[in-house]
Amino acid sequence: MKMQTWRAAWGRAEDASESIRAALASLGIPESVWSGIRPTVTYNGHAYVHMAMLPADTVEQMAEAMRVAEASAR
Repeated sequence: MKMQTWRAAWGRAEDASESIRAALASLGIPESVWSGIRPTVTYNGHAYVHMAMLPADTVEQMAEAMRVAEASAR
């Protein structure tokens, strides 16, 4: 994989990581809960966000926020 491809994928993964961190912070979830969220790139250049282990109540809050956003988009 070329370095340029890796850097582009890293940028996408980093932006996505920051987006989910900001969303969790806006829900009032402390950084100590989501500090394990980090960008990653696979050997073939795919951008991913590793979300580590999150407490069940945090995931429930995330799901509820998504349901509310989906309902308001209709």
